[in-house]
Amino acid sequence: MKKYINKSKLAILGGIFTAGLVTTSCDKGFVELNTNPNAVTTPVLENMFTYNIVKTGGTGYENHRGNLIYAGAMIQHFASLNTYWSGDKYLSNVEYYSAYFETAYANQVKEIEQIISLTKDDAALSNKYNISRIWRAFIYHRITDLYGDIPYSEAGKGFLDGTLAPKYDTQQFIYTDMLKELDEAAAALDASKESYGAADVLYSGDVAKWKKFAYSLMLRLGMRVTKADAAMAQSYVKKAIAGGVMTSNDDVARLLHYNTNDNNWLQEGNLLKTQEYDATNLKGKGNSKLSKTFVDFLQTNNDPRLPYIATLWEGNADPNALPASSAPAVQKGLPNGYDPTTIKTLIPSWNDASLATYSEANLNYIASNAAPTVFQSYAEVEYLLAEAALRGWGDGAIAAHYNKGVTAAMKLFSLYGATITDAEISAYLAAHPFPATGEAAEMNAIHTQYWAATFLNSYEAYANWRRTGYPVLTPTNYAGNATGGVIPRRLRYPASEGSKNAVNYKAAVAIQGLDDFLTRGWWDK
Repeated sequence: MKKYINKSKLAILGGIFTAGLVTTSCDKGFVELNTNPNAVTTPVLENMFTYNIVKTGGTGYENHRGNLIYAGAMIQHFASLNTYWSGDKYLSNVEYYSAYFETAYANQVKEIEQIISLTKDDAALSNKYNISRIWRAFIYHRITDLYGDIPYSEAGKGFLDGTLAPKYDTQQFIYTDMLKELDEAAAALDASKESYGAADVLYSGDVAKWKKFAYSLMLRLGMRVTKADAAMAQSYVKKAIAGGVMTSNDDVARLLHYNTNDNNWLQEGNLLKTQEYDATNLKGKGNSKLSKTFVDFLQTNNDPRLPYIATLWEGNADPNALPASSAPAVQKGLPNGYDPTTIKTLIPSWNDASLATYSEANLNYIASNAAPTVFQSYAEVEYLLAEAALRGWGDGAIAAHYNKGVTAAMKLFSLYGATITDAEISAYLAAHPFPATGEAAEMNAIHTQYWAATFLNSYEAYANWRRTGYPVLTPTNYAGNATGGVIPRRLRYPASEGSKNAVNYKAAVAIQGLDDFLTRGWWDK
């Protein structure tokens, strides 16, 4: 049964913390008189956990800026002529590169650290504790992948022990600990014990699925460190495979949403909201389009996902305009790295009406209000298994895992209301067989498909591209960019860290390197 998140329900979930009242023998009923008998005075773990998952799924504030404007444009899923789409042109915008860091620590980290503190010493809550450890690893790995060295061991402790200026830990320390946490938490899960039940909006309390997710996330993180610590990578990749990773789309870690406008704030990080695609007012002239790089890949390869990913503005304005507006032949991606003036140097005939002729994310399918937030997909797992096999760490069935990945990625579109048939998938694989012509070609095939499968999860697409170098992207070189025409390797820390947490911020910069877009994290060799 599907679980949905509704905005009104979430109003009661957040900020439920322990309240302490000090009494003395002389209060003469003062406390009782001034205590609301209907108030919640102890945390409700189920509510907190639901809230934490939803806040990690994100809102339009940090997801729009971190996931789409920066990562999504840098990875060339999206393009824009507007200069505030900073990732498209490698521009430095402090409000935008700060957004994910500040929001993650204020919401995701604070909540999960409290949940763990409330469950760790209670044997009866062991499943809740270990599920929370798995989710904690997910939260932190996304932050460190974006920024590098970050507050970790002392993070989120302000409410718990008064640590308001947490130290930064190295990415090496963080990855080592996250992998250990996943290992221990997965092994400790026990289907005979209580879980979060219906409050678990990923897996409805299914401990077996959480175990698969833990090992699938271990596979992701293990592969992430292949260039930094090959021995660690091999050890954990093998352990993940032996433990049992996702085996079908039924195992996908995803958060479902209502197909209504009243909770769009939950979903707008996963789609491009009406301020981008208000066809009535903008008529296809919104600030973002699909990148030419992405559309060309789908179109050139006759990818059956294309009509469900892309459409012209008429299709977004009126579903009745489909399928003409989403027909593969009419899709056209916008080149990255241009503004309304410089685009004319590439396309001399450009005018005010031209923008409407370029493809947008399809609000009727992949970017609809009902589209789920996908944290990790089964397709991603199969592509990583293909790489593991290529490295000699798996079963050797490289092409079989690749084919399963492509199939899973296309079948996942049923979550978006689309149907891609077995015949279409078979035809695609027949036309684009796994190359098996050397490691470079094989890695390119695997991770170009990974890049396509992580559309709208650009956090992951960006991290995996930095590790593998695939797909091969041509950088832009917009005038005044912050990198000299090089695709950024990280986001900068918020300016607030240099003032509110100055000592620890300076120590981190001294260890990691300059706080700029080109300083590489530990695993990014």
